[in-house]
Amino acid sequence: MSNHVSLSDHRRKRRWGVVAGAAMAVAVGMTAGCAARQSAAPSAGLTYPPAKTVDVTDNYHGTTVADPYRWLEEYSADTNAWIDAQEALARGYLDAIPQHAAIRSRLEALWNFERFGMPEKAGSRYVFSRNDGLQNQSVVYVADSLDQAMSGTPRVFIDPNTLSKDGTVALGGISITDDGALAAYSVAEAGSDWNVIKVRDVATGKDLPDVIEWVKFSNASWAKDGKGFYYSRFDAPADGNKLKAVNEFHKIYYHAIGTPQSADKLVYDRKDQPRWYLGAAVSDDGRWLVIGIESGDSVNNAMAFRDLSKADAPLTELFNKFDAKYAFIGNDGTTFYVQSDLDAPRGRVWAVDVTKPDRAQWREVVPQTKDALTSATIVGNSLFCNYLQDAHSVVHVYSLDGKKTGEVPLPGICTAAGFGGKRADGETFFATSGYTLPPSVYRYDLATGKAEVFKSPKSPFDGSLYETKQVFAKSKDGTKVPMFITHRKGIKLDGNNPTILYGYGGFNIPITPDFSPVQCGWLDMGGVWVEANLRGGGEYGEEWHRGGMRLTKQNVFDDCIACGEWLIANKYTSSKRLAVQGGSNGGLLVGAVMTQRPELWGACLPAVGVLDMLRFQKFTIGWGWVGDYGSSDNPDEFKVLYGFSPYHNVKQGTCYPPTLITTGDHDDRVYPAHSFKFAAMMQAAQAKVGGCTNPILLRVEKRAGHGAGKPTSKRIDEAADVYAFLAKTFGMDVK
Repeated sequence: MSNHVSLSDHRRKRRWGVVAGAAMAVAVGMTAGCAARQSAAPSAGLTYPPAKTVDVTDNYHGTTVADPYRWLEEYSADTNAWIDAQEALARGYLDAIPQHAAIRSRLEALWNFERFGMPEKAGSRYVFSRNDGLQNQSVVYVADSLDQAMSGTPRVFIDPNTLSKDGTVALGGISITDDGALAAYSVAEAGSDWNVIKVRDVATGKDLPDVIEWVKFSNASWAKDGKGFYYSRFDAPADGNKLKAVNEFHKIYYHAIGTPQSADKLVYDRKDQPRWYLGAAVSDDGRWLVIGIESGDSVNNAMAFRDLSKADAPLTELFNKFDAKYAFIGNDGTTFYVQSDLDAPRGRVWAVDVTKPDRAQWREVVPQTKDALTSATIVGNSLFCNYLQDAHSVVHVYSLDGKKTGEVPLPGICTAAGFGGKRADGETFFATSGYTLPPSVYRYDLATGKAEVFKSPKSPFDGSLYETKQVFAKSKDGTKVPMFITHRKGIKLDGNNPTILYGYGGFNIPITPDFSPVQCGWLDMGGVWVEANLRGGGEYGEEWHRGGMRLTKQNVFDDCIACGEWLIANKYTSSKRLAVQGGSNGGLLVGAVMTQRPELWGACLPAVGVLDMLRFQKFTIGWGWVGDYGSSDNPDEFKVLYGFSPYHNVKQGTCYPPTLITTGDHDDRVYPAHSFKFAAMMQAAQAKVGGCTNPILLRVEKRAGHGAGKPTSKRIDEAADVYAFLAKTFGMDVK
């Protein structure tokens, strides 16, 4: 699942939801009917909005499952009225918290510092992003030289803040021709995954007439001559419901500059595979079109290629067994450099001659190590391998014959990202970030092996007052689970510190050290920030991932619970002052652990969560998560999913912890009905518990999606609401 949601920018960069399972028919017996409306006053004057129940049941392999809030899956007048009432309830509660204004003011101050993105070199030009601090969207600049990029006055190239009054039109990917003349860039509205690709002249800053619509999960990849680009798209939703409709039949097209989209050439599709994701990239030398295929019920992928130097050359399959993960790194003629976890769960690099593709002919360039290889890139004639060593970055440099030539110097425990470029380049750029280390951008000189600062921000947060340590908790089955704990130096381990435990645990995505003004705000309030590296993620390679997916998904929840218990046992906090937080797949995590162990948590914060595990595959790209979750269409997987599905495991008569459920009304990644149904079920259960005053609130952000591209102002507002909620819940004295 790409684009898991965290509290920082770089964690939003990947699309979550890349594999799917074969669908089996589920016997559905649906009878419409409304039961009595429900309302109650369960918490200090709170009256939850009435939520009707409907008599809807599904039959899964002989098990009848009720779905009383199915009506919330449709944006009807009733649903919209209920959402508005929920938002009014949440706003009334949150705005009345005395510390709210001070918390928001401090968050805004912490956010107000200059930040930069990594430059991309195109021809003699450099393109990079900059945010002056509180701009809703970062602005893209272009410089005519490195000196101008580093210390001069670059010119504004694209300012997405001018595209909407409320800052909700966001910039997606940018792809520039080799000569730096044209840029294809994508924009998205209100947080939606749907993108529109436009083309801009770099010299003049003016857009060409070209407009490409109905694009999802695709950048533009330019042909070598710069006369056109390849991209992937879906058909327009037949029913017009672009936020809910299932997306199928991904296709690759070629767009020639100066022509309408209707004239684009279909390059590749599979009419027999409605649930394949297809992506295209042109090799640096312009000879090869490399196609990545992510498919079906597998977390693995396939690859194919086409020789663009030959007219109408056939498409050739290179890896087609879906037996491992394969990523094209670069090539020398017919030799492809490929990163793969085939027979190497922590990853290695192969050289494969596509004219002799038999496995026996492959040459191992970089063997598997004890650390997990997360990415590999080729710049110049150097191979940059980015590893995770107990969930923090280590970067080694190799020659293309596999000899280690150096290691990129990094500033302590941090995350490093970048190392992009072309074979002709003599430099590359990378960024580092840590829990108390603001993101800095470096230029690495390939000839000298030295890194120099390109841009380094001056944050108002004083990181010297805080410290980060790594500890390991023991999970239910004895597995050691790492955690990063950050807090003010000299705190007392008296079991009284307000603590947030953040987790994700899925889709092979690692959670690594990262700087965020939101996290800084919590530390500034006297809180402890903890991130757990749960199974299901990519911190230790594919074995770690598979230890928390499908039939083993419960391990993820056991790991999180063990981390919470460790924090309490070691006197960092107590259950009354421990919050559990996560977004997207992490929202599922929160929903599962709070329904399994409600007494362990003092507050629960599920964001844009996957909370109905029996129907997630029926919305937008939900089918693409079956590879990690399994599917209710499968009898064995249904039993596991039904056992932890948060929506289906809310127990009447249980006093659940104070809970703030957050989502966006334009989320077409995880359809917001997940959060709506869960909130309705939770509120109904809580209302029936005598003496339970813990609030269950639903916060629905308007004109917002899954998280990517959310304006700075909305991000600050949401963080202020979350921290005000915790300040009231934990009785914090916020100064």
